[in-house]
Amino acid sequence: MNAETDALAVSKELLEREAICLDEQRWDDWLALFTDDCEYWIPTWRHDETLTENPRAELSHIYYASRAGLEDRIVRIRSGRSPASLPLPRTTHLVGNVRLLESPAPDRLRVRSSWTTQVFFTRSRETHPFFGHSEHTLVRRDGSWLIARKKIVLQNDYIPGMLDMYCV
Repeated sequence: MNAETDALAVSKELLEREAICLDEQRWDDWLALFTDDCEYWIPTWRHDETLTENPRAELSHIYYASRAGLEDRIVRIRSGRSPASLPLPRTTHLVGNVRLLESPAPDRLRVRSSWTTQVFFTRSRETHPFFGHSEHTLVRRDGSWLIARKKIVLQNDYIPGMLDMYCV
């Protein structure tokens, strides 16, 4: 196997592990996949063909500038202080078309993937599909690959009531 094949295998495994953690609501394992200084961003569509570009100055569906924001969200989910998430929906995440965009350094990768998530809201007994693509920046720290940045492009941004990180 060459370096590109190895990088792609590592990337696929990490993205699949992230999806499984979300589906199984293993929040601590999911959080452990991110660096402390990670960025997690779902931009909105400015126009039909243009996404917002600056999460600090423009509207986003979700934006966390560090893992602390993700951790806070998990605390609210676990505590029951998130009425929109009670009861938590059931999800199935599928990740595919994982492609290496670049490997600027031996300990850094940029990958693109396509995804779809089926979300079943038990309260309303409705299922909603979400789909799009993501760009991940992965870094190797202390021998493990972690997510340093995740940008999620939600293609069907008609949102049936609420959107949370476990939906994408």
